[in-house]
Amino acid sequence: MSFHAPQEMIDELGIYFLQYDRAGYGESDPNPKRSVKSEALDIEELADQLQLGSKFYVIGVSMGSYSTWSSIKYIPHRLAGVALVVPVVYYRWPAFPDNLIKDDYRRKLVQSALWFADYAPGLLQWWVTQKWLPSTSVMERNTAFFNTKDIDVLKTMPCFPMLTKDKLRQRGVFDTLHHDFKAAFSHWDFDPMDLSNPFTQNQSTLHIWQGYEDKVVPFQLQRYISSKLPWIQYHEVLDGGQLIVHYAGLCEAILRALLLGEESLQTWYSQNCIISVLDTQNVGCVDD
Repeated sequence: MSFHAPQEMIDELGIYFLQYDRAGYGESDPNPKRSVKSEALDIEELADQLQLGSKFYVIGVSMGSYSTWSSIKYIPHRLAGVALVVPVVYYRWPAFPDNLIKDDYRRKLVQSALWFADYAPGLLQWWVTQKWLPSTSVMERNTAFFNTKDIDVLKTMPCFPMLTKDKLRQRGVFDTLHHDFKAAFSHWDFDPMDLSNPFTQNQSTLHIWQGYEDKVVPFQLQRYISSKLPWIQYHEVLDGGQLIVHYAGLCEAILRALLLGEESLQTWYSQNCIISVLDTQNVGCVDD
């Protein structure tokens, strides 16, 4: 996913964006042995090779967020600040209570996909291209994944090129997504809810941004994670889905909170987005 910020803000704050291709994507070589930990080490190595300095900010969006959690765990000393936007969750994190996840259909879908990924990847590829995708692209206004506002966004943007049926039928493309999926959902050496605050001197901040109407990652899980980690600043886009990063004004709001600490109101409007800053210590996180 792209991260679009106003050019005026980029110039004003002197922001340098580095968006890189994770293993197997774009011009990066595949790495079938990739893991949650290797993602953080890749980020650190890239930062060193490009001489980005001793500390840098990390923003992870959707699937890219497991690399961000990994960075908090394995390279916290390199982080100037962190933002996770609609981050994916691993349903086997031990801290999740059963009553929060046992009936979540997404958990069962991930479990089934993981079984096929381990024991019948060819069958998984056929299932994805023939059954899971209702049209030429998973990004084509599918109400199973997107809310009304997401679909409005999709009407004005091209589909993601790797998620078309034709692309997924190509073995190399499917293998990249297959290994990425397994890295994110197969095995973690840690539970994020056991992490310590990497910014103990309050010199930096960590944020989670979540859509209340997200159909891919339920907001209840993000609220629970944030309640277990009170040093996280949790933001909920009340009319937002999985594609909030494409909503007008949202990227600017994310950057202002991350870089400038701007949080003047508990609920405020960013152009056409309603953002609520929730106190997850006092909000219902489990039985919602």
